[in-house]
Amino acid sequence: MTKPINATDAANLAAIRARLGQAGGKQFWQSLEELAGTDEYREFLHHEFPRDPEKEPVDGTSRRDVLKLMAASAALAGLSACTKLPDQKIVPYVRSPEEIIPGKPLFYATSMPQGGVATGILVESHMGRPTKVEGNKEHPGSLGATDSFAQASVLTLYDPDRSQVLVHEGRISSWAAFLTAIGTARDAHRTTKGAGMRLLTETVTSPTLKAQLDALRAAFPAMKWHQYEPCARNVVHEGARLAFGKPVNTVYRFDQADVIISLDADFLCSGPGSVRYAREFSARRRVDGPESKMNRLYVVECTPSNTGAMADHRLPMRAQEIEDFARALAAGIGVHQAGPKGAVGKHERWLGALVRDLDKHRGACLIVAGEQQPAMVHALAHAMNAALGNVGKTVVYTDPIEAEPVDQMQSLRELVADIKAGQVDFLLIHGSNPVFNAPAELDFAHNLLRVKLRIHLGLYNDETAELCHWHVPEAHFLESWSDARAYDGTVGILQPLISPLYDGKSAHELLAALLGKTGISGHDIVREHWKSQRPAKEKNKDFETFWQTTLHDGVMTGSALPPRAVTLNAAFPSTSKQDIAPGLEIVFRPDPTIGDGRYANNGWLQEIPKPLTKLTWDNAAMLSPTTAERLRVSNGDVVKLSLNGREVRAPIWIQFGHAAESVTVHFGYGRRRAGRIGNGVGFNAYTLRTSGSPWFAGGLQLERTGEKYALATTQHHHMVDREGKKVEEESVNADQRDLIRVATLAVFRKDPKFAQDHEEESSKALKLYPGFQSPGYAWGMAIDLNSCIGCGACVTACQAENNLPIVGKAEVIAGREMHWIRVDTYFRGGLDSPETYYEPVLCMHCENAPCELVCPVGATVHSPEGLNEMVYNRCVGTRYCSNNCPYKVRRFNFKLYSDWTTPSLYPLRNPNVTVRSRGVMEKCTYCVQRINAVKIEAEKQDRDVNDGEIVTACQAVCPAEAIVFGDINDANNRVSKLKAQTRNYSLLAELNTRPRTTYLARLRNPNPEIEV
Repeated sequence: MTKPINATDAANLAAIRARLGQAGGKQFWQSLEELAGTDEYREFLHHEFPRDPEKEPVDGTSRRDVLKLMAASAALAGLSACTKLPDQKIVPYVRSPEEIIPGKPLFYATSMPQGGVATGILVESHMGRPTKVEGNKEHPGSLGATDSFAQASVLTLYDPDRSQVLVHEGRISSWAAFLTAIGTARDAHRTTKGAGMRLLTETVTSPTLKAQLDALRAAFPAMKWHQYEPCARNVVHEGARLAFGKPVNTVYRFDQADVIISLDADFLCSGPGSVRYAREFSARRRVDGPESKMNRLYVVECTPSNTGAMADHRLPMRAQEIEDFARALAAGIGVHQAGPKGAVGKHERWLGALVRDLDKHRGACLIVAGEQQPAMVHALAHAMNAALGNVGKTVVYTDPIEAEPVDQMQSLRELVADIKAGQVDFLLIHGSNPVFNAPAELDFAHNLLRVKLRIHLGLYNDETAELCHWHVPEAHFLESWSDARAYDGTVGILQPLISPLYDGKSAHELLAALLGKTGISGHDIVREHWKSQRPAKEKNKDFETFWQTTLHDGVMTGSALPPRAVTLNAAFPSTSKQDIAPGLEIVFRPDPTIGDGRYANNGWLQEIPKPLTKLTWDNAAMLSPTTAERLRVSNGDVVKLSLNGREVRAPIWIQFGHAAESVTVHFGYGRRRAGRIGNGVGFNAYTLRTSGSPWFAGGLQLERTGEKYALATTQHHHMVDREGKKVEEESVNADQRDLIRVATLAVFRKDPKFAQDHEEESSKALKLYPGFQSPGYAWGMAIDLNSCIGCGACVTACQAENNLPIVGKAEVIAGREMHWIRVDTYFRGGLDSPETYYEPVLCMHCENAPCELVCPVGATVHSPEGLNEMVYNRCVGTRYCSNNCPYKVRRFNFKLYSDWTTPSLYPLRNPNVTVRSRGVMEKCTYCVQRINAVKIEAEKQDRDVNDGEIVTACQAVCPAEAIVFGDINDANNRVSKLKAQTRNYSLLAELNTRPRTTYLARLRNPNPEIEV
């Protein structure tokens, strides 16, 4: 029996409890070891674990004591070093919000701004934690879909490398101290009316922010506002000024266009409205039967793009020569006399066919100019659309969506000139990172140091923040209130899903402080602005209803900009043409996965394979096979690129379909202060860029160095042939291997069953597999290759939904990336101008699954509904299943890839999906957690699951609606109807795996005049 405890013992026990309770992790065990031999600790054990004489064994040792001592010994011996979840504090609600039900997520509508342009999204929130982004069907720029940047935005929200403290001259400071400093600066500039004050922002479309900037300029009339971001649409606005005398916003209607010509425009995957444009374009590529019609796409471009890969006819051409081509095309249409033909003389047959095709489809065609092409190309596109009767039908003009559309490159030049002249003593920089991405000749870093007071507001303490006196952490768009316009001018309200994790401030709050209005919240600023915009008699009437409806829908009703009539300037065709420089040209592009560099620290975006190249974790100097052969370089060779006295070293990547005598480099890499993931990755292409030639320039010198550089690409180690063996070729003929089945629309009309596989029917008689029945639901998927644009958004969506880890460049090179879905790229034809095809590949959920037969522990099993399931607790990591999978879609945790130690990443994870440790095989599950959630709701309502009610993550994100999922037992379901089409086929059907995931063959709609 335990002896009675006295006051001294009670005090000792309290002290021991306090000491152990305050210790955590290693400190706990150290404290335990220090106390183990003391009398006080023995008394503590006697009191905490009293012995029961009735259960006391003869030798005096109880089973309970044995287990206790074993556990303590194991812990002290280092068992705690094994993989386990870290200790976490649980803080209960004092009073739970009534709308929060544990285990049931909530969705909130907001908007994500990119380049100032908003895309409407719905954000999934678990117990107040944003975890997943979906598209907002009510938003015109989304229509329910998103892109990879939106999917990865939640990772940026929880990024531990985000700026977490307010910094003054390298030391941690406070918001109060900053308010004092900015108040002093404001008072000092009142007498000069702000003559020395400058603001530098990125593109602004926010009506509320514009109103604040106007108020600031009213208070300080001599102050100047500058805008700059490296991939701004300067030439787009200048082209509109050439054509119409004023900037306008161009809105395309691809769903109304039968013939489309792209002049170096990747409209499917970049630029404002790209998500919607992909939806509209793909809808016109959807074929239900031989009687269906398709649009026709012509693409003239230098750097291969997703849009070029979808083209029925694609013409590789140097970026400098596309203006010549546009002039010749305009002359054929009758807009003006053609300029010097030179480079386009050999394309006369192509041009003639285009002109005749456009003429046949007047009012139902469309010409789109790329954002990187000169203003003249844009003006010519406007003129040709007008001449063809497309205005008001396939193209509509509105007022600019930007608050003040300016030439941002010129704006930055003016700012630097004022700094050099000593006219700037106060500079506030919001969001922009000009020290990293400003044109090289401006030497922005050196000139910035001349400003007496420099303030930076940004998500990261980046290269620009490093040189500023004050750095203020910016609130992420999921943490702040704001507003922004969509591609057509529709206003969306940005509402926060979570309080600022690091006490960040929005631009609205910072400008309010500069105006002397401290203590006002971002919500109040935005709300009061829109309240002030209501007519006087309606300011209070029903405003609350209007406000709540806007927040709920994510769209402000009636806010889209109305169409505007425009008048073409007949004099612009006389504008002189720029000269084409001889030799190699260099072409600059934003990176397809990390943009202009702002997403460099986002591991999801770094690791997603880039379209076409499938490179990850790097940029490269891309050139054509012909040019590479002439220069005697190959993949991974390091070369020195020299332009106008500046140089940079870059690895080579040979890209099929790239224009000859041209080299493409991508922005965004070579960062110094991006974060632990983004620092030191790739090379900085901005060091070669100048304000006079922001997108391409001639006179590039390329010199071999003899060095090699390892590039990580995912395509080669997953490429399979018909027998399921790995192959190493860089080019695969899709027809020969039957992985992608392709025909022209004309062939399909003659032979609707061209894609059918007779080997599949004959193989079904084989009895090697036991066979399964799915009498209830039978889940399946159909992927329309005629719609898939290869953007890769499905890859990022799957990663966000299923808690997939980041493995890093070295593991990708070893073939160990963990993506459950990949988008393979295949080429057919000549290497310099091939046809390009995409194929998303995920777990096929085979009815005759080769993986199930070889698993020794039954970890991969067949569900009654036809899913090939993985039981993680059973998996012992033999990897037999992966070896037996002909599709190479299973992933194995060779190492502990999941981050168990970074606290800020805990809230990111989907609580409905297990976070896997090492030694586990994992793969696509058709988002079984989503299937079960809908099934539970249907059972509660005593009904069947409706068609389209279950939407997988890859299906939900797809802007092209290429992926369809559902119950194949129901013949009326959309997925069943797609599988019933004659274009439907199975991948590697001759293996008799009978996959539940099938494909619809790709069709092309070529012009017979060009393709004979």
